[in-house]
Amino acid sequence: MTQDSSECLMSDLLNANTYLIRKKLLKILGEEFHIYTDDNQDVLIGYSKQKALKIKEDIRVFSDESESNQILNIKARNVFDLSGNYDFTDPNTSESLGGIRRHFRKSFFQDSYSIYGSDNQVYGEIKEDSMINALIRRFVPFASLAFPQVFSMDVQGQSSIIFTQKINPIIQKLTIQIPAENQLDRRVILGAAMIIIAIEGKKN
Repeated sequence: MTQDSSECLMSDLLNANTYLIRKKLLKILGEEFHIYTDDNQDVLIGYSKQKALKIKEDIRVFSDESESNQILNIKARNVFDLSGNYDFTDPNTSESLGGIRRHFRKSFFQDSYSIYGSDNQVYGEIKEDSMINALIRRFVPFASLAFPQVFSMDVQGQSSIIFTQKINPIIQKLTIQIPAENQLDRRVILGAAMIIIAIEGKKN
């Protein structure tokens, strides 16, 4: 799936090949995510909210904190779904962008997702870096502080996209690195990044 710039709302975030998502961990209700061009956190290019007390995950991404310009909707397909289907939608056109599906059994030891299109057909995968590192993070206390969680997003014919997640007791950060030649729809990449920091980060 490639991005048609004529059909989606273009923003600095959807044009970026690298960016950083930051989340404060000490929040009582709901979650907020700020998206910057880099680790200096000087230029804000996106903002996201995850609603509290929702029986299904509901994440919305905007171009800034005013929430006047929405870029993406992310919703869990079902309430009780161990596989974890997260559907992505363009809020401006109501276009289905497909989504990602968590592999429940595989993810017990090493996080793994399938990427599916609007026809629900799988065309790629997202996988944690290695089984050994994944097991260390799961079973060694505070290991995730020393071993950042790394994911590779792979679609046949495209260069790999790398997500690196770092967590400390106060701040959680996810860095996204997209090769310039990769033509995968940036909205799909953004949706995957939000699931990683919002869902995987919460578990860790």
